Amino acid sequence: MTPPWPDLAPPASRAHATPAAPPGLTWPPLGQSFAALGDAFSVPVAVSPLPDPQLVACSADAAALVGLQPPSTPEQEQAWALAFGGHVAALSGRSRATVYAGHQFGNWAGQLGDGRALLLGDWPGQHADAARWEVQFKGSGRTPFSRMGDGWAVLRSSIREFLCSEAMAALGIPTTRALCLVGSSRPVRRERLETAAMVTRLAPSFVRFGHFEHFSYSGQTAQLRQLTDWVIARHCPACVDAAQPALALLQWVVAGTARLIAQWQAVGFMHGVMNTDNMSILSWTIDYGPFAFLDAYDPLHTPNTTDRTGRYAYGRQPAVAHWNLLALAQALLPLIDQPEQARDAVDSFRPLFLQALQQQLGAKLGLQQTLPDDDALIQDLLAAMHANRSDWILTFRALAHVEENPQAALPPQLVAQFALAPGLLADWARRYRDRLRAEPREAAARAQAMNAVNPALVLRHHLAQAAIAQAEHGDFSEVRRLLAALRRPFDPAGLPAHYTAPPPDDAPPPSLSCSS
Repeated sequence: MTPPWPDLAPPASRAHATPAAPPGLTWPPLGQSFAALGDAFSVPVAVSPLPDPQLVACSADAAALVGLQPPSTPEQEQAWALAFGGHVAALSGRSRATVYAGHQFGNWAGQLGDGRALLLGDWPGQHADAARWEVQFKGSGRTPFSRMGDGWAVLRSSIREFLCSEAMAALGIPTTRALCLVGSSRPVRRERLETAAMVTRLAPSFVRFGHFEHFSYSGQTAQLRQLTDWVIARHCPACVDAAQPALALLQWVVAGTARLIAQWQAVGFMHGVMNTDNMSILSWTIDYGPFAFLDAYDPLHTPNTTDRTGRYAYGRQPAVAHWNLLALAQALLPLIDQPEQARDAVDSFRPLFLQALQQQLGAKLGLQQTLPDDDALIQDLLAAMHANRSDWILTFRALAHVEENPQAALPPQLVAQFALAPGLLADWARRYRDRLRAEPREAAARAQAMNAVNPALVLRHHLAQAAIAQAEHGDFSEVRRLLAALRRPFDPAGLPAHYTAPPPDDAPPPSLSCSS
C-alpha cells in the first residue's frame, strides 16, 4: 500500500554500514516484529554511522537482559563502539523509523515520528523482564520524520539519558534501558558547538500513545485496529479474550500509568516534557530530555526552560498523565462501543493514582498499615517541606533515624532540612512519633524497610553535569563511576561523600532545554 506520508525515501547521501561484525563481538539475530506490521507503520532508513566512534560506557545490567557480555578489553570496547556507532550492517542494516503523532504542551502537533531514532529489530529476552527487547539507536541521523532537525543527539544529552535510564531501573521504576553510549568526533550545533553521540536503547516496545493518535486522527481505522491487536498480543494477552479488547487495553494502560506516576512522584522525578508522543503504551518511562530530580521540594518546579507555563511541573505530572490518557482514549474510540466506557476507564486514573501514591509515601514514612489520619500526616509533611525548601531525598532518608521516644532528639540531618521554619518540623514530628507507636514493626525493621525505599542516591543535576564536563574533554571515567554508583541507590556504603550530599550552595537549579 502507499504509505500515508510524502517522500519517505532516505537521502541519497546516506552512509551505509560496513558488511561484517568486528572481531570479538557477537549478538543474536534481530527479529523484525514491528516491521512486519507493514509500511504504514514504519519506513526503512539507513543508519548514519558515527565517525571515530568511542565507547563512553556500557551497562552490564542492560546487556544481561539480552544475553550480551559487556566488553572487558580495549579491543572489545572498540568492537562495541563500531557496532553500536552504526558501522555493522548485521546489526543496523534493517533499521526503520516509525511514524506517530502527538499532543505537545497540550496542542495537537499532527504527524511526528522517529526523527533521530531508528528501530533495529528485537532480541530475545534472557530474564523475566520481557520475552523480547526492541533495540533502538537514538542519534543515528535524519529520517523522513526529522522535520527541521538534523537527526543527531549530542554527547551531553546522551549521557543524561544513558545514566538516568539505568538509574531509574535500579530504583525499581519501569523504564526503557540503555545498553551503551558511543561518542564521536562529529560536530553538532545546538546552543553551542558540541559533538554527536548515540545511545542504544532497549524496551519491550517503543510504541507510544502517539502511534495510536496518528492512525486514529488520520482515519486509518484498519491500521489502528492492527496496531492495537499487535500490542495486545505481545504485551497484554489478558486483553485478548475481553469483550472489547481495545477497552481492556485502555484500562490496562490507565492502571499502569497510575502506578508509574506514583513512582515518579515518590522519588521526586520530573520528566519535563510529558507530551503524548513521550508516553509509553507499556507505562514505562521513555524519552529522557529535560528531566531532573527534586532537590529542594517545590511542587511547581519544572526543569524545562521551554515549559514557560509550568505545565509539566513536578506537582502537575499526575494531572498531565490524566490528560494524556484522555487523548489516548479519544484515539481508541473507533474500537470501543460507547464513548462513556472509555471515559469511565480514564476516570479510574485518579483513585488508582492516589491509592498508589499513598502506598508509596506511606512506605517512605515506614508505615506498614494504613490508618485514617495518614493522608493528613503525609500532606502536612509535604507542606512543611515546601515551606522549608527541604531536600526531597535527604529528608525522607533521614526519617529512618527518628525514634519513637518523644524525649529523644530528632536526628540532626533531619533538623537541618527544616532550618527556615523549625517549628513546623517539631509539630509534625510529635504526630509522626505517635503514629509510629501504632505500627507493629520493631524500630530496626522499620528503619531497614524505609532505607530500602528511600534512595540515598539519585541522578542529581550537578552530578550529571560533572560527568558531562569530564566527558566533553575526552575523560569518560566519571560517567562510568557514576553509573556503577547508581546501580545501588539504596546502599550508600563506600560511595564518595559528595554523591549523597546536597547540591553545593552555588549549584544552579536544573534548567534544561528540550535539546537536553
